[in-house]
Amino acid sequence: MASQQSLFEKYLELLGISKSEPDLDFLRRIVKAHLIKIPFENISKLLYKKQGLNHIPDLSTYLNGIESYNFGGTCYANNYYLYSILKHLGYNVKLCGADMKNPDVHLISIVTIDGSEYIVDGGYAAPFLVPLPRDLEEDYVVTLGNEKYIIKPKDELGRTKVEQYSDGKVQHWYVAKPEERKFEEFRKVIEDSYSDNAVFMNAVRITSYSENGSKVLKNFSFTETEGNEYKTRKINPRELASVIQENFGMPLIVVNEAIGSIKEIKDIYG
Repeated sequence: MASQQSLFEKYLELLGISKSEPDLDFLRRIVKAHLIKIPFENISKLLYKKQGLNHIPDLSTYLNGIESYNFGGTCYANNYYLYSILKHLGYNVKLCGADMKNPDVHLISIVTIDGSEYIVDGGYAAPFLVPLPRDLEEDYVVTLGNEKYIIKPKDELGRTKVEQYSDGKVQHWYVAKPEERKFEEFRKVIEDSYSDNAVFMNAVRITSYSENGSKVLKNFSFTETEGNEYKTRKINPRELASVIQENFGMPLIVVNEAIGSIKEIKDIYG
């Protein structure tokens, strides 16, 4: 079994970066590399459930998925392991919960550097290619294609609200809470995310990023974005696995096994 040290070395190698001092510049490089290399996707989650898992994979399995199948994960795996490598590299980082319609259904990291706080979120399927500042006096805005993300100044409880807009309409949001948490506290919500009626057990979602664009698959809708330009097309259900292989590099046989476990792909995206 590989040691934690060797696994973190492999992690950095997969990201294509070398170990450096835990400063803001290095954090920016890690965050950008992580978002570009590691997609938000539930193909691996479907596969792991079929194999009997009801929690995030261990670090070795997670990294092997990235290396062998171009996997990533949903927020729990992507953000927990991003937090873990930042901790390993010597950052002043804490794992925090975030509320959506239900409490603690999202994870983020808060990193403190030279007295300033930053949210690191590699698991929201959002173009957060840089650490997000928390010490704001006005809204901080991130845009890509027809989507806009607004990071609000901290409220009276020190919480940060992140809002997602599509074509000018709010679609989603979360509220990041500053209290440090232990990962074990999220075990039940993670187990619930593997239940038969859970969102990502009944849909297909993959988002990957490049320097200035993205590819997004939401069931049978595929969107490619470059800067402010984007195009969306509908996919024939029979083509779904091949579209995933061609655009996200996941092997056809693995994709078919994963999506074959979905009884009926539900239209959760409207």
